[in-house]
Amino acid sequence: MSTIDRPQSPPLEAGQRLDRATFHARYQAMPPGTRAELIGGVVHMPSPLGRDHGDIDSLLTGWLVVYRGVTPGLECPSNASVFLDDRGEPQPDILLRILPEYGGQSRDEGKYIGGAPELVVEVADSSRRIDLGAKLEDYRRAGVREYVVVTVEPAAVHWFVLRDDRLTPLSPGPDGLFRSEVFPGLWLDPSALFARDVNRLIAALQRGTTTAEHADFVTRLAARRAGNA
Repeated sequence: MSTIDRPQSPPLEAGQRLDRATFHARYQAMPPGTRAELIGGVVHMPSPLGRDHGDIDSLLTGWLVVYRGVTPGLECPSNASVFLDDRGEPQPDILLRILPEYGGQSRDEGKYIGGAPELVVEVADSSRRIDLGAKLEDYRRAGVREYVVVTVEPAAVHWFVLRDDRLTPLSPGPDGLFRSEVFPGLWLDPSALFARDVNRLIAALQRGTTTAEHADFVTRLAARRAGNA
């Protein structure tokens, strides 16, 4: 009995121009461990990640997990594929989104995220040019409300807020802390982050999550959930 082999998807290669559906189908057919992103309709294959990148990534993940723990209705996946639109399928280092049933702007697409999360965080070392260039444009086009790029060298936090269809730089306060405009109480101490001072990093966040603004945000999220129940 003869068999007919199913056609195999061509492999992904950096620099290819693809629509998102084609990219995703080819990505799924790649060997395990492959990492790829579609940015502005172009395939990018990220370089290996260094120790500094991984350490800062883990600190930022913990920072967001703590915030999520006191703010019901949120989700903060790391390295999850996001179906932004027909030209973009990134895998952000970390993201924070309001769940759809709590009034969030993104949606669930099976095991993936569709649309723009409220906040995206990228740790940039060798990817600095892309993260602050083509990827920033993709996130702006899709409607990501806040975009944070933490560069390893030089050590810096670049925080952008969507205003009038532009991702505009957000400055820290007089005390040096960045304060999210989308997630009340989400405060970031960049000096603590780069000093790898976990206690000070979380202490600044905890000051933010004990404010009246954060309490009001939690109440609003609960009300949206009740309205969608």
